[in-house]
Amino acid sequence: MNVGKTVFAQVMDFLPKHQFRRCVNRYQGNHRVRSFTCYDQYLCMAFAQLTYRESLRDIECCLRAMGKKLYHSGFCGTVSRTTLADANETRDWRIYRDFAHRLIITAKKLYAGEDFGIQLQETVYALDASTIDLCLSVFPWAKFRKTKGAVKLHTLLDLRGNIPSFVHITDGKVHDVNVLDILIPEIGAIYIMDRGYLDFERLFTLNQTPAFFIIRSKTNTKVRRLYSQAVDRSIGLRCDQVVTLTGYYSHKHYPEKLRRISYYDDLQKRQLVFLTNNFNLPALTVAELYRCRWQVELFFKWIKQHLRIKAFYGTSENAVKTQIWIAISVYVLVAIMKKQLGIEQSLYTILQILNLTLFEKAMLYQLLEITSYRNENDCNHIQLKLFES
Repeated sequence: MNVGKTVFAQVMDFLPKHQFRRCVNRYQGNHRVRSFTCYDQYLCMAFAQLTYRESLRDIECCLRAMGKKLYHSGFCGTVSRTTLADANETRDWRIYRDFAHRLIITAKKLYAGEDFGIQLQETVYALDASTIDLCLSVFPWAKFRKTKGAVKLHTLLDLRGNIPSFVHITDGKVHDVNVLDILIPEIGAIYIMDRGYLDFERLFTLNQTPAFFIIRSKTNTKVRRLYSQAVDRSIGLRCDQVVTLTGYYSHKHYPEKLRRISYYDDLQKRQLVFLTNNFNLPALTVAELYRCRWQVELFFKWIKQHLRIKAFYGTSENAVKTQIWIAISVYVLVAIMKKQLGIEQSLYTILQILNLTLFEKAMLYQLLEITSYRNENDCNHIQLKLFES
């Protein structure tokens, strides 16, 4: 007798199926498919992400062991590793990329009012890239070095809720700064970048949007000081200057003024120099915003530890990109579920609970909410005595 939904089915209820069908129809993902649809493929891969499965055989064994619960969890028919492998190899990975972007739009609206430690009206993004190492003999398409393969995950992270707003997957040889050519800037937003993105021609394009950037300066960047603002050296600030570039190509590519801020970090015992085109923010706020850039590093560390994007179920480019995009969509889907249910648990705790209870039939909110029951004995209570002497 079926009583209630499984936890996995309740999680998938947060998935907008009409948006998913649109993405599938856009690339004809179910063309000439009889039984194992793109939705079935997504469910299998999402199950693998939530339960940390190691291989296709591992996925097959675990799902077949839960055969009586699969139908009530949304699966249609039995799951075969060869069918799943063929789907990962042949189904267009752009289906799951577009679907992940739809989820990201939903998540951004939910987390728009989140506080990331600095009170600002503008949207703040951190841009960075992370390399996922691969074996060149197994993944010959992933060019990186002579004896090493890799894919690079370029991510623009919205610091309100740590939601990836833009993700681009390339081979390891593509330099980080090239992503600025395909990034569509948001008017009035603030982009925080490391010095690997210091390309004045691309930064000037960003300035013309107009959008703001905060980037670390290189030691060989030549500038001429026009005038300075007074700073409080007791809080770590060393200078707040308006400068112009003096290098031939740098001045040619960025002819306008820049703001140069120097800050001494007591924790790391080093001095950091920032360049920005925002002349209104306090100098200390600029330094604190750059410190928030570390959130994107933590995001890469988190997804590599808790999602399956380091070991892959297929070796083709299509299979690898499919797995990465489904992993990102699962991360965003859990973030949406967390916000809509008002759960205070961290994403790490939620994933650990889901890993153990995915095919249990329990109420999802009750399973994930923080409960701390405590029995309190009141010694001063008034109670009638049955026998009194």
